[in-house]
Amino acid sequence: MAIYFLNLKTFGRSGGSSAVSAAAYRAGERIRDERTGRTYDHSDRQDVMHKEIILPGEFAADAMGWAEDRASLWNTAESAETRKNSRVAREYLVALPAELSHEHRLSLVKGFSHELVERYRFALDVAIHAPRDFPGSDPRNFHAHLLATTREVTTEGLGAKTTVEWSDASRRAAGLGPGINELLHVRQRWAEATNAALQEARLGARIDHRTLAAQGIDREPTPHIPRAAFEMERHGFRSVVAERIREEYQARVESRLQRSAEPAAAAAEPQSIEELRKQSAENWRRWREAQAQPQSSKGHAASRTRDDDHSL
Repeated sequence: MAIYFLNLKTFGRSGGSSAVSAAAYRAGERIRDERTGRTYDHSDRQDVMHKEIILPGEFAADAMGWAEDRASLWNTAESAETRKNSRVAREYLVALPAELSHEHRLSLVKGFSHELVERYRFALDVAIHAPRDFPGSDPRNFHAHLLATTREVTTEGLGAKTTVEWSDASRRAAGLGPGINELLHVRQRWAEATNAALQEARLGARIDHRTLAAQGIDREPTPHIPRAAFEMERHGFRSVVAERIREEYQARVESRLQRSAEPAAAAAEPQSIEELRKQSAENWRRWREAQAQPQSSKGHAASRTRDDDHSL
């Protein structure tokens, strides 16, 4: 069945990441990083089903060869940043419904990508990947990488930072809401676009961007294994991090099941009439004793309780 997954990742100097490296890996190409002199060669990838660079529609009639060339675009993005903590790119990673045909998945990704590009005016490098064929991989794992510049595209090059990169103070000054609203908007739009594609393909599956609690679903979210840990296990090595995440997940599942079983067990073993009478009489006796307690004693007890609470 279709699942909802949209993950946002950023690439910046402070983390030592390279937008050129990211673009080469996702597109399955060989690209040289002019800033560092390193060459990233991923031309042997066999799982890239589609790749293209999408620009705002206003430049359709302009000569934008520098931005339509992958190596040129991302080297330009790297050279545009001078601060040591600059953010060079951001990526939207989305899961694509395996139920859809390739044509429907491509249409979904391109439509959503154009929407992002028109909203933020950045360049978007799109790569659709097929599921990997290594042991343990999910054959339904069709997904797309949408790698975006952090600066707006112009005919001359990359300009100012896009609004999604602005601080909340700058956004307030421009009459915009908090930055988190952008992520919430994108998450909702991906769900809506995907469901529209599923409906168009006459499929009954649907996805939901809301939390399980908001959907009224009482279960634990499936655990997310970090990529580094996943790759370790894929290559036959033990990952303590992945094992700990699974153990914690299993503990939460068992705890939830136990909590659900307790009310059912209590309901399954009703007290006898005699037991109910005894319990009622005992509750009545305790209440009468509490009412008969002298006021001075009550005040002393209350004072002691307040002192005990304060000591905590």
